[in-house]
Amino acid sequence: MGEQPIFTCQAHVFHIDPKTKRTWITASTKAISVSFFYDSSRNLYRIISVEGTKAVINSTITPNMTFTQTSQKFGQWSDVRANTVYGLGFASEAELGKFIEKFHEVKEATKNAMAKASTNGSSAVTPVTSANASPITSRSSITQNDSFVSDIAEPPMSASGSIKNESPQHSITANNNNTITNDHKTVSSNSSTEGGAANSDQQMKYENERLKLALAQSSANAKKWEIELSTLKSNNLRLTSALQVSSHYSNYTRCINGNDNVILKESTANVDEWKRQLHSYKEENQRLKVRVQELENAKSGSLSSSEALTDDLRREITLLKSRIEGLEKELMNQEAELKATKVSLKDKNNDPMIKNLSAVFQQFSIHLSDLQSVQKEMDKIFQLHKTT
Repeated sequence: MGEQPIFTCQAHVFHIDPKTKRTWITASTKAISVSFFYDSSRNLYRIISVEGTKAVINSTITPNMTFTQTSQKFGQWSDVRANTVYGLGFASEAELGKFIEKFHEVKEATKNAMAKASTNGSSAVTPVTSANASPITSRSSITQNDSFVSDIAEPPMSASGSIKNESPQHSITANNNNTITNDHKTVSSNSSTEGGAANSDQQMKYENERLKLALAQSSANAKKWEIELSTLKSNNLRLTSALQVSSHYSNYTRCINGNDNVILKESTANVDEWKRQLHSYKEENQRLKVRVQELENAKSGSLSSSEALTDDLRREITLLKSRIEGLEKELMNQEAELKATKVSLKDKNNDPMIKNLSAVFQQFSIHLSDLQSVQKEMDKIFQLHKTT
C-alpha cells in the first residue's frame, strides 16, 4: 500500500477452523510482525501481517469490531468480511495489553472518521499521500514503534507451545455471539460511508457470511447441549447409584433395628432374671440376719451359767497358785539348806585331822581286804580238807 505502519508487534497468528468453527489452526510458523496500517485512499484502518509472500492477516477495522482477551497472553477478534476469526498469541501479557490499547484507539478513530464523513454528507475523504495524515499517527511515533518491536520475550517455538496451551477454545462461541450483530451493523455503516455503492451481490455475500456464522454458533450450541446432556446423564447415574446406596442403607438399618430389638428383648429377659436372683439373695440375707440374731440371743442366755463356772475355776486357780507359792518357798528353803551342807562338807574336807583319819581308814580298808582274801583261802583249804 505504500504507507508506513502506525503500530507493530510480534505475535503468533491463528485462524479459526472453517470446518468445525471450534478449533484453532496455526497460521504462522513463528512469531511474526502484526501491524496497524492507515489506508488514506479509503480512510480505513487495517491489521496486516505477512509471513514470506503469504498474507496471514488482512482485516479491516470497523467501529463495531471487538477484540476479546480469552487468556493471559491470547486474544481474538472476528472479521465478517474475511469470514474468519483471528487469534493472536503474545509472549507476555504486557504486549497483549499494548495491542488491545492500540486496537481500541484505532476503532475509536474509525468511528470518529465515519461520524465526520456522515456529518459532511460525503462518503469520500481527500486522499493523503503520507501515513502522517492518519488521525492517530501523531500519537504513535516511530521511536515508540521501534522500541516495542525490539521487545521480543521468547523464541518462536517456545512461545508457540505456550500460546497453544493458553488459547481457550470455548471463548470462540462467546465471541461469535457479539460479532454476528456487530458485523451486520458494520456492513450497513460501511455501505453508507461509501455512498451506497454496495450492490445486491455484496448484500447477499454479507447475508451468506452471517448465516455461516449463525451456523457455526448453532453447531457450538449443539455441542454445548450435548455436553449438558452428557452431564445430565452422568448426574442421573450418580443419583440412581445414590438411591441404590440409600436403599441398601435403609435395608441395613432395618436389619440393624431388628437385631437391636432381639438384643433388647434378650437384655430385658436377662434383667428380669437378675432381678429374681437379687430378690432371692435379699431373702437369704434376711434369713441369715435372723439366724445371727437367734445365736446372739442364745449366747446371752448361756452367759450366766458360764460366769458361775468361771468363778469356780478362778477359785481353783487361786488355790493352785497359793500351793505353788508354798512349794516354791519350801524348795527355796531346801536349796538354802543344801548350799549350807555343801559349805560344811567343804569345810570338813579342809580339816587336817579328817584327812589323817581318811588315810588311816584307807589303810584299814586295805588290811581288811587282805584279811578277807586270807579268810577266803582258808575257807577253800578247809573245804578241801573235808572232802578228803
